[in-house]
Amino acid sequence: MRRALLRTALVLLAGIAATAAGAANGRYVHPADRAEERHFPMYGNLPVCDDPAVLGELTRWFNSREATYWGPLQALSYDRISQIGFRSWGADFIPRRFCSGRMLLNDGSLRRVDYSVRENLGLFGLTWNVNWCVSGLDRHRSYAPDCKMARP
Repeated sequence: MRRALLRTALVLLAGIAATAAGAANGRYVHPADRAEERHFPMYGNLPVCDDPAVLGELTRWFNSREATYWGPLQALSYDRISQIGFRSWGADFIPRRFCSGRMLLNDGSLRRVDYSVRENLGLFGLTWNVNWCVSGLDRHRSYAPDCKMARP
C-alpha cells in the first residue's frame, strides 16, 4: 500500500516537473506530444498484398476467430488479390496498404476479403500487422456496410 502511494506521488511529481520544464521555455508541451517524439519513424516499407507472410497472417487470424467463436469455417486459399490503395489517407497517417481479393472457404464458397497491411501496429509496434474483413462474415458489423470501412 505504501509503495503504491509512493509510486503515485513520484509519478505526479515527475509530471509536474515536466510541465514546469515545458513552461520554462514559454510553451506548454502536452505529455502526449512528448511521447510522440519517441515513436519509431514510419517509412511505408510494407509487404505486398499477395506476400505469403501477409496471407498467412490473414489465414491464421481468420481461422482462429472462426474456430473460437463462430464455427467450422476455415480459409483455404486466395485468388484475385490486388492492391486498392497505398497511403490513401495521406502521408501524415500510419502507412497502410489496402488490398482486396477472394477467399475460398472450406464450405466451398468464395467470399471477398478486404484487408490492410499496417506499419508499426504489430508486436510491440516493431512490425506490420493485418486488419481484415470478410464479406458476409462481419457478424458484429464492425466494418459495415459489407466491409466498406475496411477499404480506403
